[in-house]
Amino acid sequence: MSSVFVFPGQGAQVVGMGHDLYKNNAAARAVFDEVDEALGEKLSNIIFNGPAEELTLTANVQPAIMATSIAILRASGAKLPEFVAGHSLGEYTALCAAGALSVGDTAKLLRVRGNAMQTAVPVGMGLTAVVLGLETDALREICATAGCDVANDNCPGQVVISGLKDAVESAIAVAKERGAKRAMPLALSVPVHCRVQQPAADAMRTALETVKFDTPSVPLISNKTCTPLTDVNEIKDALVFQMTNGVRWRESVLNMAQMGITEQVEIGPGNVLTGLCSRITDKITAKKLEI
Repeated sequence: MSSVFVFPGQGAQVVGMGHDLYKNNAAARAVFDEVDEALGEKLSNIIFNGPAEELTLTANVQPAIMATSIAILRASGAKLPEFVAGHSLGEYTALCAAGALSVGDTAKLLRVRGNAMQTAVPVGMGLTAVVLGLETDALREICATAGCDVANDNCPGQVVISGLKDAVESAIAVAKERGAKRAMPLALSVPVHCRVQQPAADAMRTALETVKFDTPSVPLISNKTCTPLTDVNEIKDALVFQMTNGVRWRESVLNMAQMGITEQVEIGPGNVLTGLCSRITDKITAKKLEI
């Protein structure tokens, strides 16, 4: 029997997240202050006060979710379990939690990541959409024909696809013809985890070499391999790989169960990963860290 801490990705944000912790907990306040200092601006003001349109900008929301998640973790005083994992940008949070990266360096990397993702595809040319009611293999086939990609394999019957706008719209139309219950665009400013993000992958490969990167104190269950990683070079490669390839969350959770993990604790804003776990397997008890 073992446990895993999991950290959410983009979409979990809400204006005001972490504000009470900032006011009432010194450990949490130190996290937000370190992020502000690293970025050279008051990101915390945007997190706490908005506006929502500014918080949800990719370059802001990625370090914002990380900061809030680490603040919750440190305020709780919770001891790390046997494993950590994160959905998309949550992998960076997980690595920070495991001591592989400092809070400041994680914030800088996520700012680079967000900016690189935004500039990789001109505004309006990309699209990300969620498809409900079709399995991953069917959508991979549809996307291969349309020229886009499976971005997130979240849980049975919930798959995100991404790429250039025309390709994704074509895939949505075919998915509906083949029986998808719903297929709809998501309110993201960039297409994620797809082939058109190759410039962002190149930027992250360079950025990852500019920071101090230590061996994590507990293994990271990777979005790339769905298996535990501790080797720094393998982890860096996986972080670059995820820019242009899909997040294998469903497979990761299934593998957690096969590894004997019986408890998943979600740390961060929202409870998306807790809900996904219950739809993937009944062998893991999923809960939210409450403080």
